Amino acid sequence: MEQTKETGLYIHIPFCKQKCFYCDFPSFANQEQKQQVYVEVLQKELEQKSALCAGWNIKSIFFGGGTPTVLPTDALSRLLQTVFQNYSVLPDAEITIEANPGTLDAATCKALYDMGFRRLSMGVQAWQDDLLQRLGRIHTRAQFLENYANARKAGFTNINLDLMFALPKQTLADWIETLDAAIALQPEHISAYSLIVEEGTPFAQLYENGTYQLTDEDLDRNMYHIVVQKLTEAGYQQYEISNFAKAGKQSVHNKIYWKDDCYLGFGLGAHSYWKDTRFHNSYDLAEYITLGKNGLFPKEEKEILTQSEAYAEFMFMGLRMTEGVCKVRFLERFGVPISEIYEAQLKQLQTQGLLEETPTHYRLTSFGIDVSNQVFLAFLL
Repeated sequence: MEQTKETGLYIHIPFCKQKCFYCDFPSFANQEQKQQVYVEVLQKELEQKSALCAGWNIKSIFFGGGTPTVLPTDALSRLLQTVFQNYSVLPDAEITIEANPGTLDAATCKALYDMGFRRLSMGVQAWQDDLLQRLGRIHTRAQFLENYANARKAGFTNINLDLMFALPKQTLADWIETLDAAIALQPEHISAYSLIVEEGTPFAQLYENGTYQLTDEDLDRNMYHIVVQKLTEAGYQQYEISNFAKAGKQSVHNKIYWKDDCYLGFGLGAHSYWKDTRFHNSYDLAEYITLGKNGLFPKEEKEILTQSEAYAEFMFMGLRMTEGVCKVRFLERFGVPISEIYEAQLKQLQTQGLLEETPTHYRLTSFGIDVSNQVFLAFLL
């Protein structure tokens, strides 16, 4: 009998109080009048696509955005119940919701915990109020601390804090203060990302017209190395290029992506990777709602990966993890040893000091992490 497979669900909530200046995700402010119908359509999509997961157990449910916690808690509860009613959710499934500080009063935190959320991911980004304002964030440091305390009181014992570095006019001292403050709170998980200026965002315009300057590359790398050093010394394990966790608190959901496993996305613009095919929902809110009312959820930019593309994606994603790419998993997935497909590339990258081999894995060196994008390109056949 075939073994039951496990997968994860991503549920996109495209609403927020204010669009951050660096954000290029499909999300909108001032669309409260569309929230109810959006939730109804999203429930319909969850119900309709559940047939895809016949024979699959759900080990992760992730509500992302936007800011999911701008929805009324009863709407979030209906969505979560729709998942429970239509999917085989494991008893110990990781159930995460993203939240921006400023949206987590005591009552909201208690409601989230009571309805079944057990992991909270808070977008802190910076400790300094002037930097938060520059990013277009809705919260202050004081509001974050109050919201964090609310979450702890409600019972959350698995909290992630998202932090950002290489921000406009952010100094090394600012970054160290942010890290020290985050560590002092002892969250179970910390994600630390370098700012990427995405096309079409307000930040892109500010950089183009010279209002902001790109962070010096040496400073960016120094900030990253300080993250690794400080969090390691504080007892966090770096398990992915930008992610650090206490023992037993690695993100189940994110590891689905990095291990190149299947997942399904629901809601506006949500991406899926299912049975060697990548696709996503419409990015147009009006279109998603109009079609969805009629039970239509067309797959956009449907792409069936070629064998060489599948090899490359497995390598790209797996090498983001500090343990690297597992030789046995590659063999099980593709029926051929990794060394046979990438013999020349593996040898060259090891000679350059960018990659190292263990008995079970190939993984990036510290130097390889610093130039990881360059390493990834080597696996494009």
